[in-house]
Amino acid sequence: MIIDCHTHINNYHNEDVESLQACLDELQLNMRRNRVDIALVLTSYKVTPGRPSTRDVVMATRDLKNIFVVAGISYSHYTQDDLREVAEFLKDGSVLGLKLYPGYEPFYPNDTKLDPVYQLAAEAKVPVMIHSGDTFTPKGKVKFSHPLHIDEVAVDHPEVNFVICHLGNPWFRDCMEVVYKNKNAYTDISGLVLGNFSDRFEQFMSKQLQEMILFGVEPGKVLFGTDWPISSMESYIEFMDELKIPEKEKRKIMFENSAELFKLSPANSPLNSGSIFNTFR
Repeated sequence: MIIDCHTHINNYHNEDVESLQACLDELQLNMRRNRVDIALVLTSYKVTPGRPSTRDVVMATRDLKNIFVVAGISYSHYTQDDLREVAEFLKDGSVLGLKLYPGYEPFYPNDTKLDPVYQLAAEAKVPVMIHSGDTFTPKGKVKFSHPLHIDEVAVDHPEVNFVICHLGNPWFRDCMEVVYKNKNAYTDISGLVLGNFSDRFEQFMSKQLQEMILFGVEPGKVLFGTDWPISSMESYIEFMDELKIPEKEKRKIMFENSAELFKLSPANSPLNSGSIFNTFR
């Protein structure tokens, strides 16, 4: 079982905007090739021809049994109507979490403007994923995306689970401290490379992740994600295969933790009743 908790269907690389269906087809093709059973698609903080709205993604994936949606929320532009729409999607289970993009947008996660977002997450009992660390675009402002800023919201909103995306790269130890300190803080390993891991960087990242798991952070608080299509699923699977940690801890990272955090179950998985999801019944 593999759950990729961090994918996108935005057009990052192509000059010509592909259709939403074409992007979904490509995602599912990559999932099949890499034995990924379930993917969470994170929608963007903005809507453009190459970045479909949460509503459009929900409609396009509603009949798919192996793809679920995490709703991107724009700090700069969200409205109460947006939150009401997302609340309906949360209620019917078509959205399983929320995503914020500090660094891409100029705000700190502890801004009180976001209190309604955190309240919605608390009421729906879903996690909030927060971009952390470097940005895909050089126009991002990384002072807003340092993982230490997530400590404050984790303390102020103990009823909400937070996922620090990308291990806070390059602030790995700061990310470790926030996750270690706060029982409601998690992290994912997505987006550490553009494309494929190089041998040298793979060795460096393996050391960082092994130290995090063996000496600081419980393996039950680390989630597998790729950031596809920015990062290669195939390269990520190889990276995890070669990671020198106990297999039971690797299983937690690859699927158990995401299944529990996002409340994935046999009812909304493509697997039969004999699946490993029975662990969480």
